[in-house]
Amino acid sequence: MVVSRQVRLRKPVAPKLPANLAVADLPDGVADDGAYLSLLFAGQDLSGQAAEDVEFERCRFTGGSLAGMRLWRGRFTDVEFSDADLANTAFVDGLVFNVEVSRSRVTGARWTDCGLKDVLFDGCRADLTHFRMSKLRNTVFRDCNLEQANFQGADLSGVRFEDCRLNGAQFSGATMTGTRFSGCDLYGIAGIDSLKGVIVKSADAQSLMWALASALGITIED
Repeated sequence: MVVSRQVRLRKPVAPKLPANLAVADLPDGVADDGAYLSLLFAGQDLSGQAAEDVEFERCRFTGGSLAGMRLWRGRFTDVEFSDADLANTAFVDGLVFNVEVSRSRVTGARWTDCGLKDVLFDGCRADLTHFRMSKLRNTVFRDCNLEQANFQGADLSGVRFEDCRLNGAQFSGATMTGTRFSGCDLYGIAGIDSLKGVIVKSADAQSLMWALASALGITIED
């Protein structure tokens, strides 16, 4: 067992938004090649829409729904989501930079082959989410329900999971050098052989023990 010294961790860069945002008005919905800049989406329903090469920059989403939205090569830069519904969204080959997602429903959302940098998920219901083959940098999951999330093949180097429920999460084939778990429930996680290089708080080690024992064929009796 390797015991690490406490290090100062860098926070994700917070979104930079102007003091005044114009209220978004999208009567025809999200369009291919659309650029949406410095807008406030307050309660708008964008659910079920599909588009390619869309850019959202310096925007705030409060409430409202993007549920089931499908974006190819979408880009989110300096964006805030709060109390929003992103359930079952699908983002492919997209970029997500300087983004905060707080108190939002993200169940079943999929980020496939995406790049995420300086992203914070805080207080979200994010079970059954997929980050397959995506690259995450300086990203934090805090107080999130990530049960049965799929990180298969993702690069999670340096990602932090804080006070999260990760029961049944899949990490097969993930790169996890410097990935940190603190205050997390790790019972039943899969892909245990990919955890080389992770950093785990001592209090989390007990829940991780069951996954390790299962992977090694060890039976634990009372």
